[in-house]
Order: sequence, then C-alpha cells, then structure tokens
Amino acid sequence: MFRIAHVSDLHVLSPAGTEWRRLVFNKRITGHANLLWQRGRVYRRGHLVAVLEEVAVGADHVVVTGDITNLSLESEYEAARELLDDLARRIEVTVVPGNHDIYLPATLRDRRFWHHFSSFLRSDLPQFACNLPAGRYPCVKLRGPAAIIALSSAVPRPPFFSVGLLGGEQIHAFAQLLAHPEVKQRTPVILVHHPPVDTRPALLRLRDGLVDAAPLREALDGLSRGLVLYGHTHVRVRCRMKTRNGSLDVVSASGAALDHPSHAVRAGFNRYDISDDGSIADPCCWVFGDGGGAFRPIELRPYCL
Repeated sequence: MFRIAHVSDLHVLSPAGTEWRRLVFNKRITGHANLLWQRGRVYRRGHLVAVLEEVAVGADHVVVTGDITNLSLESEYEAARELLDDLARRIEVTVVPGNHDIYLPATLRDRRFWHHFSSFLRSDLPQFACNLPAGRYPCVKLRGPAAIIALSSAVPRPPFFSVGLLGGEQIHAFAQLLAHPEVKQRTPVILVHHPPVDTRPALLRLRDGLVDAAPLREALDGLSRGLVLYGHTHVRVRCRMKTRNGSLDVVSASGAALDHPSHAVRAGFNRYDISDDGSIADPCCWVFGDGGGAFRPIELRPYCL
C-alpha cells in the first residue's frame, strides 16, 4: 500500500508582517485587503503548523496543490520554504504553484517560485518537461504503484481575477507523458491548483476557474483509473469523472490554515491509499478538531459526472 497525503492553500504569511511599500500600486493591495476582510474563513498559523505536523504520519508522500504563499513576497517564500524543508526531512514532498505563488508578472518573470521550490520538483522523466515561465512542467515522480505528475496552472492576472491556464504546450507534453510505459503501468496521480472539473456558475469560472479545463479532461480521457488532486476553492469536494476506459477520482483539499465551522472548509488534509495492484481506496479527510482538538476523519462522498 502506498499512501499519499494531500494539503493545499497554505497561504503562508510573512513572520515579519507585510511591508506596505510592496503592496501599493499593484495587485497585492487587493490580496491584502481580502486577507483582512474575509471574516468567514480565518487564517490560523497554529492550524497550519498542526496540519504539517500530522500530515506525514503514516504517509509515504505529501503533495501540496498550490497557494503555498499569500502574496508571493520574498519573505513569504522564505517562511514557506522553511516549513516545507522541515516537512521534507520526514517525508518526500511534491508541490505545484497556485495563483498566489505567482501573483505578479515580475514574480513570473524572475521565476521566484521555481527558485525556492524546484528541489521539490525533480522529475524522473525530465525529457517531457516544458521550459515554462513558472518552471519545468510536467514533472513526474515514479513511486511504487503511483506516477505523481505535477502541472502548473498558475499565471499572473489583473486584480480580482485568478483564472488558471495550463497552455497547449504543457497539455500536449502531459498527454505524451501519460503514454510512457513507466507511467502507463502505474496509477497516475495528477496535481494541479485550479479545478479541472468545475460545476460552479459561469461567472465564477470566468473569474477564477481553469481556462483550459476541457483540453485537460480530453488528455485524461484515455485513463482507466487515477486521481486528479487540486485546491484553490478552499472547499473539500470529490467527484467521479467518467472516461472512455473507466473513471477518475477528482478531489480537492481545503485551506490548510482555515478556521471555519464547516468540516468541508476547516483546516486538515486528505489521504489516498493505492494498492500494489494500482487500485485506489476511498479517499478520507482528516479535519482539525474544534477548539484545537485532535484530527478526526470525515467521509468524502463523491458525485458522478
């Protein structure tokens, strides 16, 4: 049995606070305002630390599906890297970027995410990687019965928009990667920040969905089984997406630092067990207890597409 633990949307804040001179006259001012005014979903660093302590227990690999930082400030990158380095001393970690990690065009141009987190993205089949502004993707790690594949959907957008984009080059490379014998003999576990399946109203999808979700699903259509893991929406959702050869579990993780009364949102992590024959057990969520208590499991019931 190979066990994968899934966390997302850490939104690590700078321990030194926010420098106002780095906020004004760019999109970061709206992101900071959102942090201050979102009273319904409160960030708790203590919750995040507890999740990162617990997530490695009993697992073989941890995946992080983006928004590791909050405003892609250098101090946030450094703080997040420290947390993930500590986690990586106990267990292997794979990450993908979210829109908050590549918040501004300058962040993308300077490849700040790749500079800080490329050590978590060492591919076993580097010949399939595209040299994108966000780094080299797709990245694949062949681990036991699983092929863990990291994609980047993070691109800078104007204020109030956080739409993701994979791009034709990356999707084409991803489709070729899926056909490789070392991948075909394993169960694929695909990591992406933005939702590949999105049943929200059209206006929300236009504002913060995945532009090329349909081409991504086309690339997935030949699979008979697998996991597609994402974040971004801060809500735990599981659906079963039919393909022409079987079906895939598409599962999101909520924010790893959120204090919220709903178990669909509250800080925690997901677990996925893959047997030696490649079969996938039902995913399970572990949610941080009310009032800071122990983690407790909740069931993720799927809906079918």
